[in-house]
Amino acid sequence: MGITVSPLNSNRLYAIIENENGGVFSSTDADRSLRQRAWYYTRIYADTQNEETVYVLNVSYHKSTDGGKTFKGADAPHGDHHDLWIDPANSQRMIIADDGGAQVSEDGGATWSSEMNQPTSQFYRVTTDNSFPYRIYGAQQDNSTIRIRHRNDGSSITEADWEPTAGGESGWIAPDPLDNDIVYGGSYGGYLTRENHRTGTSRSVNVYPNNPMGHGAEDMKYRFQWNFPIFFSPHDPKMLYTTSNQFHRSNNGGQSWEVFSPDLTRNDKSKLGPSGGPITKDNTSVEYYATIFTAAESPLKKGVIWAGSDDGLVHVTQNNGVTWENATPADMPEWLQINSIEPSPFDPAEAYFAATGYKSGNFEPYLYKTKDYGKTWTKITSGIEAEHFTRVVRADPVKRGMLYAGTETAMYYSKDDGASWHSLQLNLPIVPITDLTIKENNLIAATQGRSFWIIDDLTVLHQAEPGIEDKALHLYKPQDSYRIDGVKRVSATAGTNRPGGVLVYYFLKEKPKQELRIEFLDAQNEVLRSYSTKGINGDTLKVKEGSNEFNWNLRLESAEGFEGLIMWAANLRGPKVVPGEYKVRMTLDGMTQEETFKVLADPRYESTQAELEEQFEFLLGVRNKLTETHQTIKMIRYYRAEMDSMAKKPKNLKLILAEMDEIEKTLYQTQNKSGQDPLNFPIRLNNKLAHLSSVVGNGDYRPTDQSVEVKGLSSNRIFLIMKELSLNQMEMVSGGRLNWKCILGGISVIVGAVLAATGVGLAVAGDAVGDGLGLINSNCPTRYS
Repeated sequence: MGITVSPLNSNRLYAIIENENGGVFSSTDADRSLRQRAWYYTRIYADTQNEETVYVLNVSYHKSTDGGKTFKGADAPHGDHHDLWIDPANSQRMIIADDGGAQVSEDGGATWSSEMNQPTSQFYRVTTDNSFPYRIYGAQQDNSTIRIRHRNDGSSITEADWEPTAGGESGWIAPDPLDNDIVYGGSYGGYLTRENHRTGTSRSVNVYPNNPMGHGAEDMKYRFQWNFPIFFSPHDPKMLYTTSNQFHRSNNGGQSWEVFSPDLTRNDKSKLGPSGGPITKDNTSVEYYATIFTAAESPLKKGVIWAGSDDGLVHVTQNNGVTWENATPADMPEWLQINSIEPSPFDPAEAYFAATGYKSGNFEPYLYKTKDYGKTWTKITSGIEAEHFTRVVRADPVKRGMLYAGTETAMYYSKDDGASWHSLQLNLPIVPITDLTIKENNLIAATQGRSFWIIDDLTVLHQAEPGIEDKALHLYKPQDSYRIDGVKRVSATAGTNRPGGVLVYYFLKEKPKQELRIEFLDAQNEVLRSYSTKGINGDTLKVKEGSNEFNWNLRLESAEGFEGLIMWAANLRGPKVVPGEYKVRMTLDGMTQEETFKVLADPRYESTQAELEEQFEFLLGVRNKLTETHQTIKMIRYYRAEMDSMAKKPKNLKLILAEMDEIEKTLYQTQNKSGQDPLNFPIRLNNKLAHLSSVVGNGDYRPTDQSVEVKGLSSNRIFLIMKELSLNQMEMVSGGRLNWKCILGGISVIVGAVLAATGVGLAVAGDAVGDGLGLINSNCPTRYS
């Protein structure tokens, strides 16, 4: 091919091309928008049904309907377009792939579907903060950086749980350990910002704000990779580190920076020329080479700092940067990229790193560990597939020898300090794992194309040992759990939430034929809640052969209800247990296993233990009183039906029924038949009492004085209503199924309690009411249900 440009008009180009259909071609517009950043795009697609229609993908996408003579630019919902599928049977139907995910068009690109309905984020790194619930941070390719709650009090992780944060699309992120609303983040060009989430302000704190655009690395004072490290010292919460080809630190929020290392790369001048070429350069600084690509400080010993370069060097300082030692493994191939480095959480002399060589066509995994500050290294890749090249290795901070590795196509774990590796893929998609972190017994993975994933309880992985599979039953010790609400709801459009309460894991060799029971007990061994495969109060346990999970929401049984119950702004929920020591007991075929766990206070609340106990007792009292009230209503309904069916009816039946109706209507709004009816028919005593369960149960606080007052008034009125049962007008029925003398004996106990209420207090009177109902239930020939 020959090409020439008119010296009079640089937009006029001529080309002569050798081809079966070749010839001389000319262009008058020199449209660079079709071929900008050639290495990154250069994709062209012919329409499947119209030979004159062609698409060219670039930052925007471009469409020609005249065989390429003219093009019109357009944008899908996201920029940086890389791939296009055109339906062979209907070219109006297309799927475009870009840095935001994928979108669908049914009208030839006139309109596109949303990009916000798919977890396709491409994350480079992942970190967390110390808030509660803690947030996960990451930078998304060609999108904002984000921070997102790992759990909430609802049912799903939604857009309401995340927000943009500091930095740009590619960088590390570092929340200030003293103030999690101050966040530092980076991106290419040495870009580094300080974001204040409280005020919504952002400040640039670049180490050296020399804009590199269009320049090769050879022109730079400091070479910053677009994924350069940013992190705080685990020993000094004011010390912020970052790296170029050298180490930098600041103890004043980026106002000034100190260089405290030499160049820790090979600094090979042949690798520091312009990026791209030979026709089109691409000097964004994204492809700068000979940089420190990963770094970390020992969590155990201040001043032990590790650095790994993208050109294959490992360095360590044991004296806070006064001197540095080259600690590169002698048997490691040159020019590998040291992708992540992990100081041991158990020994300051130990460290691990993951390296890759895929950019040179080498897909072998490289993981190394040292026990002597890098003097010697051991390669630890046994069990990892030959072409699953490694991106990250992390050490579990709780269980020594437990390691996790993320590769280009799979997740692995090791329980023997890397001597052998095993798959931890589970339900994780086949996707590059770019980074890992561990927080509060959770393992969090950043992926390149499928967003964040999390194992929110590593209990089983920590405790699983050979031989468990041979046991009929094995109960794992639950991890301590926060007193927080939240349910797990699987959704195609939202993240999966961690359920509140305690998660109990157990193993069954086979599905049991006998009853399996789970009981939760307090420190005094009093059973608080029971679940069984045979069913207890509706709490039926569902089990399967193999591994099982059970979630107790930390609540006692709910108040008793009745068929057709309708209330407004009220609930029957039992109270959550207070923080403290608890047990879980499992029983199968006479065999019992127990494990202890703690319930932890929700740190978002300032309430004391005594105040939480006061809330618990209040809500327990509401629950118990609701149960008594609803049992009375059920009793009235049952005996009303019984009297209606008696062959020989009491002489004053109408009066008895009228009084029973009046009592029921005072306790409950019997006109309510649908959910909105309480707006038309005023709620009664049971609803007013149950409303307190919603009010006082909202958050972790002691009941307000006014709530105590309303509870007392409602409970007193319920007592007085029961007193209105006219004993003198009820007579014993003979020859029927009811023994009214027995029933009235039980009611007398209730009435006696009511009359004594002012003297003994509501709690004691409430016990007497329960005794009366119990007398009716236990001793009378015919019982209500």
